[in-house]
Amino acid sequence: MSPSENTALVIVGPTASGKTSLSLQAASVHHTSIISADSRQCYREMNIGVAKPSPQELSAVRHYFIDSHSIHEPVDAVVFEQEALKAADEIFSNSNIAVVTGGTGLYVKVFCEGIDDIPAVEPSVKEKVDEVFRERGVAGLQQWLAEVDPEFMRGTHETSNRVRLMRALEVKLSSGSSILSFRAGEKKNRPFQIHKFGIQWPRELLYQRINTRVENMISQGLLQEATALFPFRQLKALQTVGYQEIFDHLEGRYSLDEAVDKIKQHTRNYAKRQMTWFSRDSSIQWFSYEELTKRFGG
Repeated sequence: MSPSENTALVIVGPTASGKTSLSLQAASVHHTSIISADSRQCYREMNIGVAKPSPQELSAVRHYFIDSHSIHEPVDAVVFEQEALKAADEIFSNSNIAVVTGGTGLYVKVFCEGIDDIPAVEPSVKEKVDEVFRERGVAGLQQWLAEVDPEFMRGTHETSNRVRLMRALEVKLSSGSSILSFRAGEKKNRPFQIHKFGIQWPRELLYQRINTRVENMISQGLLQEATALFPFRQLKALQTVGYQEIFDHLEGRYSLDEAVDKIKQHTRNYAKRQMTWFSRDSSIQWFSYEELTKRFGG
């Protein structure tokens, strides 16, 4: 690929599908940099459990939005859109290709299409919603939303997604209006071309890759990493597959083997949700990993 105008090559797919290696290959061929569209790899304190590129990979190709924030900083899709577009401008000042990759569907969407102007949320409201989740879990969030925003509960498929539920509650309590009313659905025009590529694996092979990745994370020291982060386990950044299960183990709920099995199971569930999200985007061109390796080979 050698387009004459600025182009973002967006590589998506479920966890463990090979996005990191393909993005590195594409960036190397085009002598450019990578913007990470991952909602957890931006945190400096989280490494093994978020499958962050290795130090060697990070030094070989410039990466944006990796190790850019602390778990103690608020980071969301609004922050990502601002920083990713700034990074794209910087990349396009030196190259007409930028590589964007990640499995956070919302981040990919806001980079390509923008985000609706949702009102700011007061810290006290966030604390109240966080408290309900800590005490009553997802079921408590669902019950509360059914009472204050039944429109949201009827109008979305995201009723089991903790992050979406919490966000919907925060917006409703802060503004008095459903978050659905702020979703205009109008795509913003970007001053560059966008080509999206999805990595497709047969389900059984993908699940094997996920299981192997989790086992590798354990051997690389995920238990030790999570133990160091245990005092901060209530932070939203750490409400993440891989860490939550280890935290439960450290609190005596599971043996380590049981925690590892649950990480595998929950990661497979997450991969399913990712594919459901990406399957709704008709602009993504789907290929096998091998086909994309050849395509990005030059």
